Amino acid sequence: MSRSCKVAVIGAGVSGLVASRELLREGHRVVVFEKADRVGGTWVYDPETDSDPVGLNPARRVVHGSLYASLRTNLPRLLMGFRDYPFPEPAKTPGDRRAFPGHAEVLRFIEAFARDSGVLEAVRFRAEVVRVAMGRRKDEWVVEWRTEAEAEVEKEEFEAVVVCNGHHTEPSVPTIAGIDRWPGKQVHSHNYRVPEPFRDQIVVVIGMGASAYDISREISKVAKEVHLASRSTNTEVGKHDGHINIWQHLMVDCVHEDGKVDFVDGSSLIADVIIYCTGYKYHFPFLETDDDTVNIEDNRVGPLYKHVFPPRVAPWLSFVGLPYKAIIFLMMELQSKWIAQVLSSKIALPPEEDMIASVNSLYQQMEKRGKPKHHTHSLTDNVSMAEYMNWLAAEVGEPPIEKWRFQMYDTAIERIYDHRGDGYRDRWNVDH
Repeated sequence: MSRSCKVAVIGAGVSGLVASRELLREGHRVVVFEKADRVGGTWVYDPETDSDPVGLNPARRVVHGSLYASLRTNLPRLLMGFRDYPFPEPAKTPGDRRAFPGHAEVLRFIEAFARDSGVLEAVRFRAEVVRVAMGRRKDEWVVEWRTEAEAEVEKEEFEAVVVCNGHHTEPSVPTIAGIDRWPGKQVHSHNYRVPEPFRDQIVVVIGMGASAYDISREISKVAKEVHLASRSTNTEVGKHDGHINIWQHLMVDCVHEDGKVDFVDGSSLIADVIIYCTGYKYHFPFLETDDDTVNIEDNRVGPLYKHVFPPRVAPWLSFVGLPYKAIIFLMMELQSKWIAQVLSSKIALPPEEDMIASVNSLYQQMEKRGKPKHHTHSLTDNVSMAEYMNWLAAEVGEPPIEKWRFQMYDTAIERIYDHRGDGYRDRWNVDH
């Protein structure tokens, strides 16, 4: 017999919206808590930035979004939608028709999805969750929230909580020897918006992800010099082909009071700015659980069965969207279907001890391969994306993911990291 639960969903970004849709489809009673006044989460562009540009001061004024003004998707629009609600084809959209659309077009898609799926009616806007804690039983959860910064805290009880607050707000910053005395400006990519502030400056960009490549190329149009620094041992040191003012280095070794930056490859220079394109930390400041239930250690959220359920309190607490290096919208859709059907009793989870054994097996495999903890939720570094997503699809009775999706994903990612492939988004062969 199908079970209907009262479920709190934390966040109305993509993960929260698709989770809510699947929960509603299964007959659950859903309340979505969103601290902003609109849906979209990280896809809502905000020209404002944190009061601390690096993002280390815990007392800083925090801006949720991390979008820069020129940001476009890393994946083509064919991979940006859901199975039964695809991203509009170029010919069918009045807005941004590019194969790799900008963030405004993605937000339009998210808003349309929220409206068409009926999820909007379940969202409480300007409701910031400040505490989530288990009650007397595993299926009793207290959610406390406030509607304004100084307003009185309200509380409500739920049977289950789905955490969908995203993970692109809390910057991760590496420790660099001498940085406390270095006189230059520092900023995390979370607080980068436009290139103009870096005009005629010598800029060091630390990172090797998509944001590092995008930002370094954009800044190079106004900066005097741009120097990329990466931990990768496969880095080809030297000037980038086709760029008169972009150089590639190994990681920064240390910095000095006179503004000098030393790299591991032996080179050095005087720089004006360091931009950290070094990713983000998982952050759930509202969640109160003991460490055996859920903890974060070196950016590993665990223990989590299949990156979703904490075994000790499953299925009453779950997370959507933690894995990365994936076809993310589709992955979140499958995770959401799984959560919704487990809560409705259509799907049974393994016994707690079996889920814990599965988690421990993953950790042991990572240790044998020399993978650090902070790569726990990287699908490429652990289980393959195709294996994980097809496992989810099988669990919820969906057909396997089409092979062309994985092939298209791999091709797009290859283009990002080929510095000779600048402008690949506009040269993409949609028909092919």
